Amino acid sequence: MIVDKENAPPKESAVNSTAVEVEDLVKKFGTFVAVDHIQFRVARGEIFGFLGPNGAGKSTTIRMLCGLLMPTSGKGKVAEFDLMREPEKIKQIIGYMSQKFSLYEDLTVMENLRFFGGIYGLSGPRQTEREEDVLEIAGLGDLRERLTHTLAVGLKQRLALGCSILHEPSILFLDEPTSGVDPVSRRNFWSLIRQMGEKGVTAFVTTHYMDEAEYCDRLALIFRGRIIAMGTPSELKTRTIRQGVLEVECEPLMPSLDLLKKETWISEAAIFGNSLHVIGREGTDTEREVAVLFRKHGIHLKRMGRIRPSLEDVFVSLIEREEER
Repeated sequence: MIVDKENAPPKESAVNSTAVEVEDLVKKFGTFVAVDHIQFRVARGEIFGFLGPNGAGKSTTIRMLCGLLMPTSGKGKVAEFDLMREPEKIKQIIGYMSQKFSLYEDLTVMENLRFFGGIYGLSGPRQTEREEDVLEIAGLGDLRERLTHTLAVGLKQRLALGCSILHEPSILFLDEPTSGVDPVSRRNFWSLIRQMGEKGVTAFVTTHYMDEAEYCDRLALIFRGRIIAMGTPSELKTRTIRQGVLEVECEPLMPSLDLLKKETWISEAAIFGNSLHVIGREGTDTEREVAVLFRKHGIHLKRMGRIRPSLEDVFVSLIEREEER
């Protein structure tokens, strides 16, 4: 297991620098342990990514942090409010955006903003000012009278984010906010998150998109309810796969993968697009071994070369190690 024990986030402010802190947090549903003694700290202004496959415990964790689900045991604070004793106070000071966006489809853009503004206790000139600010931030000024159900998914996403920041929360919880959204809209969305981070807003984001993880200041990988790695994207790549990744283009692809997985000198091998990413065990001349193996079995080797590990390589490597335990 690779865990940053120091767990020192990169951003610090002079006073009260921690936005979220949990220790030995557990959530059980009957005998099923959904979240298993996790601990981490998120700094104010940090974009913290919470990665993991479906069912790993991401949404359960975020619902506990938002005061929507009571932990079974453990301790935690969100903006100095206690998870166990003050969930209602937490709800008042955070912004929350779920993967389903939680919008009212039969209302217009402006009516949705007005409704959510009322829920957050806004009224009068202050509410009007915030509505206009959000329309500008989200780029929806020309669509204020459009019915929400007529909007493209990317525009609904921006509206949902706008609704969650109307009351200017210092901490945003975003639960797989880009699920089902096209790549361009996803990139634009992350640009908005980065801008808010530069203004001191903390973002806690769950996702299973590895490319999105690159936008985060720091990441935690959760699998089967446990955090199995934590650090910056660069740290995770460096620490997890020290020997580097060999990218192999060959034909046929699947039989080649099956051959490699049987070899004792292979640490990990997986298909990435039209090629294989191969990680040999330390001390192995992986390139030579691959060439010899393929020649022996009549595999056509087109090209191979060393590449820098991606977060997807890291993710696959860590999951495979955990499954072997």
